[in-house]
Amino acid sequence: MRTFGFGLALFLAGLSAPAFAHPHVWVTAREDVIFDNQGRIAAIRGAWVFDDMYSAFATQGLGKDGQLATKEELAPLAKTNVQSLAEFDYFTFAKLAGTKVEFGPPTDYSLEERPDKLVVLTFTLPLKQPTNPGKAFTFQVYDPTYFVAFSLDDKVPVELIGAPKGCSFSVLGADPLDEEATKKLSEAFFANLSPGSDFGEKLASRVFVACP
Repeated sequence: MRTFGFGLALFLAGLSAPAFAHPHVWVTAREDVIFDNQGRIAAIRGAWVFDDMYSAFATQGLGKDGQLATKEELAPLAKTNVQSLAEFDYFTFAKLAGTKVEFGPPTDYSLEERPDKLVVLTFTLPLKQPTNPGKAFTFQVYDPTYFVAFSLDDKVPVELIGAPKGCSFSVLGADPLDEEATKKLSEAFFANLSPGSDFGEKLASRVFVACP
C-alpha cells in the first residue's frame, strides 16, 4: 500500500516544531462564496494549488506510462489532508459583523494533478448556519504560524456563486511590512514563532462580501 506520510498531514504535524516554523509549503488559493436559494452565504469552496515541490511528492509513483495521477489515486491523500486540516480550522477564518463564523465538516473534497504537474485540493466548507452577509461578512485564508504560505490567485481570487443581484466582493491586500518587521524576517524569527502567532494573519489578504 502506498504510504501517504509525506502528505500535507506531515507538514501540518510540524507546525508546533520551532525549527520548521517558516514557510515550507506554498499555496495559491481561489475561493468561491456559495449562496443558497434564499440569498444567504451557505458555504465557501476553496481550490488550493500547491507548489511544485509538494506536488511532486504527492504524485510520486502515481500515474501510468507518464500520465497524470488520477483523482482515484490521490483520493487517500485528499482524505488525509482534509482530516488533518480540521485541527487548524481549515485555514479559513470568517467573521460576520466581527463575530466568528463557524463551519461544518468539509464536503466533496478531492485532489487532482493538473497538466502543469501541480496538484490542487478542492473542498467545500458549509457554514453551520447560513447567513445573510449584509455589508459585514469577511474572511481570510491563512496559516497563523506561517508554516504554509497562502496567496490569493492574481486573476480570479474569488467568485460569488448564486449570489443575489447587487452582491459584490472586494479584496484588501495585506499591509506592507514595516522596516522593523522586515528585519525580523530571519531564520531566528521564524524559529521562535509559536502556534499562537498572528504573523500569518497579518500577511493574509481579507475578502469582503457585501449584499444590499
